[in-house]
Amino acid sequence: MFYVLFGLLGVGLLALDQWFKAWVVAHLALWETAPFLPGIVELMRVHNFGAAWSSFSGQRWLLLGVTSVLLLGALYVLVRGIVRHPVGILAACLVISGGIGNLIDRARLGYVVDMFHFTFWPSYPVFNIADMCIVVGAILGGFYYMFLYEKYDQPKKGESDGASDTPTEH
Repeated sequence: MFYVLFGLLGVGLLALDQWFKAWVVAHLALWETAPFLPGIVELMRVHNFGAAWSSFSGQRWLLLGVTSVLLLGALYVLVRGIVRHPVGILAACLVISGGIGNLIDRARLGYVVDMFHFTFWPSYPVFNIADMCIVVGAILGGFYYMFLYEKYDQPKKGESDGASDTPTEH
């Protein structure tokens, strides 16, 4: 049930990310700003040719490849049932949703459209909904791994880890 629920949430966030990026592109010129949450966040259209903080700028194919491998890894842990706790499932779905959102931009445009800019922290990078999904998913994933994985999802001694389809004898 959590797989379906969080999967639908991920699809909804992916759609929101793509819609918001399209809206920003249609309504703001590059580097143009508009108020969003006055005193906190403004909209600023930016084209990011790199990853976080513009790292690996101009390395489109490397970023497409690394993102694809990471997405396949996150999908693998979900499909194989390696992650079964709701927090872990949510974390993976958020990372997948955000990764796909930025992957679509990078593959289609060669850059990622970013738009949220903290007005109270001007040096902080401009980001988008996909970035928020990735960051929240990564934080939840870290919490899950540190506090929940061992108790709920780690295979017990003598149990299958879910990677094998052969039944275990009891």
